[in-house]
Amino acid sequence: MIRAATPADADQVAPLFLLAMGHIAGIFANSDRYEDAIPFFKQFFRATNNQYSYENTLVLEEETQIVGSVTGYDGARLHALREPILHQIRKTHPDFTVDDEAEAGEYYLDCINVHTEHQGKGIGRKLLVAFCERAHQLKYSRLGLIVDDENPRAKLFYEKEGFRALGMKPFMGHRYFHMVKDLD
Repeated sequence: MIRAATPADADQVAPLFLLAMGHIAGIFANSDRYEDAIPFFKQFFRATNNQYSYENTLVLEEETQIVGSVTGYDGARLHALREPILHQIRKTHPDFTVDDEAEAGEYYLDCINVHTEHQGKGIGRKLLVAFCERAHQLKYSRLGLIVDDENPRAKLFYEKEGFRALGMKPFMGHRYFHMVKDLD
């Protein structure tokens, strides 16, 4: 069942964020061990008005286990939603800056995560379809996301789902394809 996330889901969802974030999680945790970012993601997932909040997340639950999640928001709200994240990071890295990955006019898919034991079962596609439905209900006409240029499998997945690359964006030390899908 796909449903809106709640703060109580933090313990199961926070580790899933590491799957999509990769090296970015290490930057957030100031550590080479990505799992050190789990408390960071739990904190922000439970809170409101930030890009990793439960407010912006759908989860796919099987029985009592969350096996996947998708997080996204209005691209025009990126700076406001990112501000609490930057405030936390700048406590230890005062000069930390980051490029914009989302754009105004798109419902931005920040991350989609499927538990490693459940990958290859169509869960990512189900979450993406639910995310598209949510965007349509909220009256958005375009979805946006970025895909690391070193992850051709993810790019192919999104292309099969109707996304097209508009160009490249630098983000957190990597180059990413900016991909969009227009909704009917």
